Amino acid sequence: MLRFVTIEGGDGSGKTRHIRLLGEYLDTRGVSPLITREPGDTPMGKELRRLLVEGGPDSLSDETELFLVLADRAQHVREVVQPAFEQGRLVMSDRYADSTLAYQGYGRGMDLELLRRLNLVATGGTMPDLTVILDCPVEAALARAAERLDRQAVREDRFEAEGVAFHSRVREGFLELAAAEPSRCVVVRSDGPVEATQEQVRRVVAERMGAGADGA
Repeated sequence: MLRFVTIEGGDGSGKTRHIRLLGEYLDTRGVSPLITREPGDTPMGKELRRLLVEGGPDSLSDETELFLVLADRAQHVREVVQPAFEQGRLVMSDRYADSTLAYQGYGRGMDLELLRRLNLVATGGTMPDLTVILDCPVEAALARAAERLDRQAVREDRFEAEGVAFHSRVREGFLELAAAEPSRCVVVRSDGPVEATQEQVRRVVAERMGAGADGA
């Protein structure tokens, strides 16, 4: 049974757009998923998101950043994800535990095993059934992110300001995580046309739901 799907990837990879399109598609097929995100989808999380994504790269220490992310996740699971499970809904989250491994682990260089243990505490063991990792070359992804930021009234650009080297480590982290858990993680290239990427995302989800791409 597919009850928890996460969409992961670096900044500018298209997560937010594709999770919205996927949700709209599933709605037409009689599934009404709960679409959520990290950080920021609880009242407390909104304040944590502001601290995490606004300001300069040096505005938070690596350790502070990590604990803010984990606090948001713990509240998110208990306030949003678990209640949706109890209602029998499919949950789809824009970012989840893999982002901590990719950003704070591969990107910041923090110990991966420690991060896995802390993720287990924050999630209470709630892990996705399927993770779609959108993969886009770093330069193209950051160019997309810059266009998005230009449309924001308040610039959420703390991570984007880290530059190419940091985001390259994050990208490689996501790919290594996918290779380590092929039964859960599926990589979809997202640097092509939106329609082609979305078709692949739909097919992956539909297959895990036990239907063809046109029957999800």
